[in-house]
Amino acid sequence: MVKDTTTPSASTIIFAYAVVYVVWGSTFFFIEKALHAFPPFVLGSIRFIIAGTLLMGYCYLKGYKIYIKKAVKDAAFVGFLLLFIDMAAIIWSEQFISSAIVSILSAATAIWFIILDKPKWKENFSSVTTILGLILGFIGVIMLFAEQIFGPASESAESENKLTAMIVLTLGTIGWTVGSLWSKYSKERTKGKPTDADALAPAKEEDLNVMVKTAWQMVVAGTAFTTVALFNGEYSRFDPATVSVEYWGAMVYLALMGSILAFSCYIFLLQVRPATEVSTYAYVNPIVALILVHFFTDHEVTKLQIIGLAVVLFSVLLMNWNLYQDSSLVRNYKRRRKIKKLRHMAPKSSIPRIVEVVEFGKKKPKKESEIKDLPTEETQRTEE
Repeated sequence: MVKDTTTPSASTIIFAYAVVYVVWGSTFFFIEKALHAFPPFVLGSIRFIIAGTLLMGYCYLKGYKIYIKKAVKDAAFVGFLLLFIDMAAIIWSEQFISSAIVSILSAATAIWFIILDKPKWKENFSSVTTILGLILGFIGVIMLFAEQIFGPASESAESENKLTAMIVLTLGTIGWTVGSLWSKYSKERTKGKPTDADALAPAKEEDLNVMVKTAWQMVVAGTAFTTVALFNGEYSRFDPATVSVEYWGAMVYLALMGSILAFSCYIFLLQVRPATEVSTYAYVNPIVALILVHFFTDHEVTKLQIIGLAVVLFSVLLMNWNLYQDSSLVRNYKRRRKIKKLRHMAPKSSIPRIVEVVEFGKKKPKKESEIKDLPTEETQRTEE
């Protein structure tokens, strides 16, 4: 039997998950570290110019088509919302609040997806688990805000800066949500409903590779960060010679590991693993960030922050509960449980038949061409 070389090995999949889990979780910590030497908008400018240029160069060498006007326009808008608005909020906020709190509030983005996804309102707000998850998510966020408002240093100017930073960060996550939803529904509007004219069309509308679109998003974000850094005077006050190797290392890590490697692993996993399984990175990233803050910074990780993290992550689980129930992993698990139960209940002689019946539902549907060739119920009756 010839081995299928197109199927990725288990070690490759594990490596990709490790990168997405750990690297993306660690970027919150490395942003905070880089801010010791880089002004916030200069940091975003250099990071995304490096990442966007390298990724665009890779796509060019791979022979991907680089420019289609409509696709680049869409990528630019999404990149502005996702990689500039949201990342600017994250970077700016980490000047005043711990990267642990930033990672927890970023995980709460699921709240805004439920609230702002209007076409899904009927489905979302008719689900008990989704509503419960939404309520718990708000409670977790309020707990983090309460720590800044009613904490021991609540009267200080530093506390006011922290509260402002958390509000800015929340607005940034809303920007991420709006950009994601716009990207999602713009694709659906472009596809539209099939008509008779579609069958006569010579070819589908040309589109760019997902890596090329991401490269354009990074280029747009880098350009936006650079523009702001030039106008607010950050670049005029920034001296690259004063930045030590340690902080340049953090910058390189964010550009290469965070923006390019982790994203590439994420796209790879979406192609070979169920999306609901890949989405579990949202549960691990804040935990990684919290661990790094605890061991490698002077920030205190409080009990309220840990409880808030647990509440937020559990709320995200509940808000995605229906998706996880419908995933192939859960269906396969239930099927195995059913087979195991039937084996215990049935006599040994009937086990092969039970397995045959249960496995019948797993058979792949026949190709459309084969289905067309099958006799219909009406022709079968005529033949009979």
